[in-house]
Amino acid sequence: MRLHAIGLALLMLVLVACSGGSQKQAGDVDPATPGSGCEGSCGDVATSLTIAEVETVIAQAVAEAQARGVSATIAVVDRVGNVLAVFRMTGAAAAVTVASPGAGADGGLEAVNIVPDAAAAIAKAVTAAYLSTEGNAFTTRTASQIVQDHFNPLDNQQPAGPLFGVQFSQLACSDLMMRFGGGAPSAGPFRSPLGLSADPGGLPLYKVGTAVGGVGVISDGLYSFDPDISDVDSDNDELIAIAGASGFAAPDMRRANRIAVDGRTLRFTDSAPGDLMSDPNTAPSFASINNVVGALVAVPGYVAANVSAGTAFGHATSGIRPDALDFQGLDAYVLVDSLDAERYRPIAGTDGVNALTAVEVQTILAESLTLANRMRAQIRRPFGTPARVTISVVDSNGVILGIVRSRDAPVFGIDVSLQKARTASFFSSAAAGSALSGVPPATYLNGGLVVLRKEPLSQYVTAVQTFLGLPNALTDGAIAFSDRAGGNLSRPFYPDGVTGNPEGPFSKPAGEWSPFSTGLQLDLVYNAIIQHVGFVAGLVPDVPANCTGIDGFDNGFVTAGVIGQLANGTQIFPGSVPIYRGNQLIGGVGVSGDGIDQDDMIAFLGVHRAGQSLGGFGNADKAIRSDTLAPQGVRLRYVNCPISPYIDSDEQNVCEGK
Repeated sequence: MRLHAIGLALLMLVLVACSGGSQKQAGDVDPATPGSGCEGSCGDVATSLTIAEVETVIAQAVAEAQARGVSATIAVVDRVGNVLAVFRMTGAAAAVTVASPGAGADGGLEAVNIVPDAAAAIAKAVTAAYLSTEGNAFTTRTASQIVQDHFNPLDNQQPAGPLFGVQFSQLACSDLMMRFGGGAPSAGPFRSPLGLSADPGGLPLYKVGTAVGGVGVISDGLYSFDPDISDVDSDNDELIAIAGASGFAAPDMRRANRIAVDGRTLRFTDSAPGDLMSDPNTAPSFASINNVVGALVAVPGYVAANVSAGTAFGHATSGIRPDALDFQGLDAYVLVDSLDAERYRPIAGTDGVNALTAVEVQTILAESLTLANRMRAQIRRPFGTPARVTISVVDSNGVILGIVRSRDAPVFGIDVSLQKARTASFFSSAAAGSALSGVPPATYLNGGLVVLRKEPLSQYVTAVQTFLGLPNALTDGAIAFSDRAGGNLSRPFYPDGVTGNPEGPFSKPAGEWSPFSTGLQLDLVYNAIIQHVGFVAGLVPDVPANCTGIDGFDNGFVTAGVIGQLANGTQIFPGSVPIYRGNQLIGGVGVSGDGIDQDDMIAFLGVHRAGQSLGGFGNADKAIRSDTLAPQGVRLRYVNCPISPYIDSDEQNVCEGK
């Protein structure tokens, strides 16, 4: 068994810190996968991908592509999204088409055929890296399973996937995500050119149980997803990625197929190392293939035409490190810049005399993190480990007032927690309707640079007012909307999951809906995504650091009616609540990184306990919460909390009556 050189002393230190093992199944596990007892603390040792290891991943992937007779584009990233290299094989298609399998849908990103191949490969690599931790290993195939209109896909009487809508996070226009500055890898997390990917072919990379990055592959010219998990696919992109990940594969007992959500086992891959047509152990050296069967390529906004080493996650150079100032005793982690300065220490709100104070923000974050540390995780192994999440607090203007993280929380939850906090605050405000009506329409493309049609966002305001039977909805601030409630309204069936029912007012109807055409969530940021795709292709300037208010390409991507409260877009799966002082909206809190009920509980009880501790603020009054509404005779939801959530207590129904 080949062991990649990482230094004998370091190897022994990590093995001592992370003792344990995993059972392997024949034909199921990469023989180079190390056993791991890592539960989040192994990252205390600075572990990262070296230049030689990045080259090995690429060389192994290229060998498998050659064995299959296809040309691929391969991207490797570190755990915070630094793009370490992109390699394009000779003959690989320079552009790919976004499309659902089969007939697909009409509109949204469907049929857009100008997406650079490197953008697709990077998005796949970022997705696998951002979804994975020492406690769980997810792939883009896992992502495909949990973002569709039913969970599981094609189970037509089941609700949507638990991370329905997460594909439109980590966006290139986000004001939170970092941007490549042209130099060496640095503090992240970095943006993704297409958000998170559901297209198989993205796998996480590990070293001795620690997640260190991801590899993404595109070879078929199609950026899509798997609509049917009842069969087993043989996917070239996935098989090439499996070859690339050889020697860096996820520990068996952390893989998605070892984790169940709502009684359903998740998918990791549909293929195994035994299905490869090449032997990664005998792959030619990178030096022998570079500029021979392909070449490293520069990708505007992401990487130069070279290979770099990755950063060590959980250490200052990665942009995420232990807190030293505000959350003593909570094993907290914070975001820092390239100079190791904290980006989001608790500050006071900007929205008037009743704004949240810095002490209140710090207390909300601390109470929420305390809950997470006590809460039994849903999507981590081994059983009984605490939830690992990111918590964000914003004011009613969408200004970030503070962000804190658990140890080893997945990176995707950083941007998503902020989206959730902003979404709850925005849709609970009296300004939501006018703001949505004031932005330019989404300018859908018919494949290339031809306008298919324009979709005004005002249609969603009218639709929700009609659907709820409230002519002033989104304009009077009379209803407190959580992300769970907004998500109910964003599904292609209402109530969620019942095929044949009408769509929610924020969703495209069945037949027009797809993971690439969701409704309001996508339409709000559609023009920004297209502008950035054009930038990566070398056609237009880069998108600004605000995802809203951008006009279509036919009008030169000019900005008008920017919604500052939604600078990184919206999110439509649970884990947020608005915050009130009396009857005045003063902000929102968002939580992301574990199961959606766990996220809901941490957000809701975090605000409740902070309000009890300090007085003067708290959750919305019960009389104005969204669960007082019953459109179409079916009650909206506000939050769902696990029945018996704690590791250290058998207390049940912990949110009841609050």
